Amino acid sequence: MPIFHYKGYRDDGSETAGTIEASGMSDALSRVKAEGIFASDISEPRIGRRKRLFQRIDETFLPNMTRQLSTLLSSGVPLMDALVSLAAEYHGSYKEMLISIKERVSSGAGLYRALEEFSDYFPEFYRNMVQAGEESGNLDTVLRKLADFLESQNAVRAKVRSAMIYPIFMMGIGIVVLSFLFTFVIPKIVKIFRDTKSTLPFITVVLIFITNLFVSYWWALLGAATAAYLFVRRFLRGHRLLIDRLILKLPGNVIQSLYFARFARTLGFLLDGGLPMLKALGLSARSMGNKEIEASVLSGAERVAEGQKLSASLEKFPPVFIQLVATGEKSGRLPETLNRAADAYEEEFNRKISQGVSLFEPLMILLMGLVVGFIALAILLPMFQLNQLVK
Repeated sequence: MPIFHYKGYRDDGSETAGTIEASGMSDALSRVKAEGIFASDISEPRIGRRKRLFQRIDETFLPNMTRQLSTLLSSGVPLMDALVSLAAEYHGSYKEMLISIKERVSSGAGLYRALEEFSDYFPEFYRNMVQAGEESGNLDTVLRKLADFLESQNAVRAKVRSAMIYPIFMMGIGIVVLSFLFTFVIPKIVKIFRDTKSTLPFITVVLIFITNLFVSYWWALLGAATAAYLFVRRFLRGHRLLIDRLILKLPGNVIQSLYFARFARTLGFLLDGGLPMLKALGLSARSMGNKEIEASVLSGAERVAEGQKLSASLEKFPPVFIQLVATGEKSGRLPETLNRAADAYEEEFNRKISQGVSLFEPLMILLMGLVVGFIALAILLPMFQLNQLVK
């Protein structure tokens, strides 16, 4: 049954609000009234294909829900009862969505058809895998594999985020400390040099100029930083293909390993789940996050459709990857070979990320040392000059 939102008043005059499950509007009114509430407003939520504005999807929802549904089905629980249990497990928009899915399934639609109404929550590859599981009668097995896959993808994303936290934190601390120095501390020191009316070293003049910028034009610096951020963000969105091409040309590219791992993991997973090669290639290409390699894979898919082998159709992939694909094709164990390749490239990515983070700390120390040295030299040089004049 659908869920209705209500607002109203209790017998003591206090306001209340909540949700109630009912078969229709009149049933909802009766249920609210039976609870001793005078309803001032009651409505059925509309859950469409798109998520609500500014709503962030919890990344743990899909793998957790998929794992729970797989466990219920493999234990012999019918699909309808499993969906009812899941709806009772969650709250808010997730509960409403699961109840809506249950209603569509109870009306005769397949589970994958019901999921199509919520494409923001259930990506295309997920829905295709569910369809393959329903058609083969192995929905519980497919859901278990989906949960494993989604959890592994979340683990990779978590590693990327955790690797970025330390550099961003250190940069933020450095910016805050330098801003404080140039705004409150250094101006009091350089004021002494300005009052002497003597010729100052060039490095001290530069320091005074930077200090004046922070003190008198902090609002302009903040506006310029905001404008630069918005410009870069818009440029990156409008020139995605160009940016992705440049990323692939970077020396010692770290992110390439992540692209190859995503492609291998997704393609191996989809092929193992029974999806046709061409469908799996299209979905895998869109999972990598690089438009240049995506276009290359889609072009290769056209050659596969014409009868070529996958290993002979892939471009912009390293020779080792191509050789692994060729070996998998010859042995008839392509999904397993692709999963091993994904493991290798994920390990390579983790190793490169660890090396990059370990190099960042000494680089930050060196940069901060140069800034501190610049400030110290700019302050000490005029002090030495004043000392000479006194002598």
